[in-house]
Amino acid sequence: MAVATKTATSFPVQRDDATWRAALSPEAFAVLRQHATERPRSSPLNAEKRAGRFLCAGCGQALFDASTKFESGTGWPSFFAPLPEGIGTTQDRRLFMTRTEVHCSRCGGHLGHVFEDGPAPTGLRYCMNGVAMRFEPADG
Repeated sequence: MAVATKTATSFPVQRDDATWRAALSPEAFAVLRQHATERPRSSPLNAEKRAGRFLCAGCGQALFDASTKFESGTGWPSFFAPLPEGIGTTQDRRLFMTRTEVHCSRCGGHLGHVFEDGPAPTGLRYCMNGVAMRFEPADG
């Protein structure tokens, strides 16, 4: 299944860098606002298996339901489908290749990339930076 991409020019949640820095850890700021990538296998969200939702660490937007999470072996939390309206995508031409970047649809924060080598039913692998998200358990 191909991933449709679009370019977003503005997002509902807009903050300046100083406000983002005050609200986020240095690692989350680097990923969400500067397109960095966390070290593989560094996120506690890799081991998260409870029912619930994964939210944007920047603005709280619901991104993925835990039922779509799978073990990809990559070292980053991976999902086969986002929640409706949770994410947006753009073309990323950094690193001398073209990839599909995934960002929060509400604040534009960089989350990771999506690849066409995931499991059924979508065939997609949303490879996300754990530091860019937080987990909300279904029972909490």
